[in-house]
Amino acid sequence: MKERHVWRFAEAGRRLASTATALGVQVPSFRTPPRVAGLDRTIRRGAGGSALISVRSRGRAWPAVLADMIEGVVHANDLTPHEASRLREALWKATEDIEADATAVAESPALPLPETTEVPRAA
Repeated sequence: MKERHVWRFAEAGRRLASTATALGVQVPSFRTPPRVAGLDRTIRRGAGGSALISVRSRGRAWPAVLADMIEGVVHANDLTPHEASRLREALWKATEDIEADATAVAESPALPLPETTEVPRAA
């Protein structure tokens, strides 16, 4: 289950970044969890206008996590209401099938791992 959780967050970040690039808006970085305890989302701006969106993903419903990621992209770009609405729509569309893809990844057969061998101790 943990693998699906990590995969969804990473895949959402990739899709949001790709869509933002295609639309010509600033592409933020994503991380989880935020450094500030008790908050679900933080935005940290760096030198040169970069933005880091931190989202708490553990113990939250996936749609809430994704909504915070999308809103982070919108807020990082400081858009007019009309532009923000168009960006939101494009970002939701780009991420609409992540849950189905994550389920397929989680249900795929595990890769065969080699048997563990005992390593002799050094004298």
